[in-house]
Amino acid sequence: QVQLVESGGGLVQAGGSLRLSCVVSGVIRLLNHMAWYRQIPGHEREMVATISSGGATNYSDSVKGRFTIFEDNAKKTGWLQMNSLKPEDTAVYYCTADVTFLDWRPDRFWGQGTQVTVAP
Repeated sequence: QVQLVESGGGLVQAGGSLRLSCVVSGVIRLLNHMAWYRQIPGHEREMVATISSGGATNYSDSVKGRFTIFEDNAKKTGWLQMNSLKPEDTAVYYCTADVTFLDWRPDRFWGQGTQVTVAP
């Protein structure tokens, strides 16, 4: 059974930093694409950042230059470094991972979400 365990959320002042972590537990063959999304109550979930297995990254315009996504495939862990945080970054952040199981079957999993609150 694969699970994504997120941590690192919390309350921070505007201009501050947080680092979110996402650990993939369970037996897999490969950790492929990882991504972070966020959701504000009453709004749709939006993509924040993605990283491919080859290390190619993509960011939403709203976080470009402030957030960095990276992963360690051997540790089955991904991170989202968030700098220069703004109140509008306040949301529940979710990680997602595309994995390949030992039998080469692919699947996608989501974390439980972690709250990030940025005070003015």
